[in-house]
Amino acid sequence: MYSEVDQFIDQYDGPQREVMIYLHHLLVSTYNLTDKIRYKIPFYYNKSWICYLNPLKNGVVELAFIRGNELSNYQGLLAHKGRKQVYGIEVSDLSKMPREKIVEIIQEAILLDETKLYGSKRKPIY
Repeated sequence: MYSEVDQFIDQYDGPQREVMIYLHHLLVSTYNLTDKIRYKIPFYYNKSWICYLNPLKNGVVELAFIRGNELSNYQGLLAHKGRKQVYGIEVSDLSKMPREKIVEIIQEAILLDETKLYGSKRKPIY
């Protein structure tokens, strides 16, 4: 099935496209995450949003984790870039991508999504 995310990825070429195809396939086929275009980029979710792919103008793809601040970052790959919650990994070339470490981070993010409900920091309105 050809999805709206596949159409999005097809707009790119070269290493950026290769990285997005690999990560998209990993997230959808291996981990059964649902993909959806939100805010003009591909997001992936299970119970809640887990991560998204952000193709940057410099030819790099950022795999960003919505709850990155709650992940261990044991691998030392996640960067917050001034953001409080979202942490990401920039990948420029599929051949240099630390696949095993990225898989560990994805698995931790999915485990977090399945075991700890995502709660909004906003106060309830009565």
